[in-house]
Amino acid sequence: MDLILRGVSHGYDRTEVLADISIEIAAKEIVCIIGPSGCGKSTLLRLIGGLEHPKAGEVLMRGEPPSGSLNPLTYVFQDFALLPWRSVEGNISLALEDHRLSAAERSAIIDDVLRRTKLTDFRKALPRQLSGGMKQRVAIARALSVRPAVMLMDEPLSALDSQTRELLMDDLIDLWQREAFTACYVTHNLAEAVRLGHRIVVMSRRPGRIREVVEIDVPLGERMRNLALMEERQRHLWELMREEALAADRELADVG
Repeated sequence: MDLILRGVSHGYDRTEVLADISIEIAAKEIVCIIGPSGCGKSTLLRLIGGLEHPKAGEVLMRGEPPSGSLNPLTYVFQDFALLPWRSVEGNISLALEDHRLSAAERSAIIDDVLRRTKLTDFRKALPRQLSGGMKQRVAIARALSVRPAVMLMDEPLSALDSQTRELLMDDLIDLWQREAFTACYVTHNLAEAVRLGHRIVVMSRRPGRIREVVEIDVPLGERMRNLALMEERQRHLWELMREEALAADRELADVG
């Protein structure tokens, strides 16, 4: 299933947040969204997910969802959003409980996503017993359990230390290589974007517009063997963003 945004604009009261956003996200593609603080990245994700409706334009889905899809769209948040009194398998089960599944079907899905996210040995653990990286694996497993057409990922690694972030990026790449998924991935981390994104949408400061779409034409699994090229792409992204990031920072300082 492809995700299509046509002329999407949005704002609150007199503040224009997004202006004329048009882009297509193809099935099995990871598209990263970057831009200066306050440019509307998370707002765009909420519009895609249907949590808000754009003031203008439209968000469309084209094609059929994956076989067995329970939710066309699902979120992965930066704060994990796990219930502390539920085990790993209990938190994953939460996403399945509103669907008409037998106990055997639900158990098979949970077993599958635990295996795919390397959490099988931790199924009975409570969130307080897990590291930050493991908690985010649980959140990713929960999202995968509903076989979404598109995963909406809102800075999912930003709360983690740099070493854990590297490990989770490896995990996400491994997951995608074994069974490709579609994702719209918001991040402020340029290294993360060039490591994970097939395309990177660079947004301007508010009102957020698409300034440029940068394609990373190196296969995900080969990027760590092409560090010089990845660093060059990262520098290009920063050159696109630098002046607007400084201007956005000054605006936030003035408001403060």
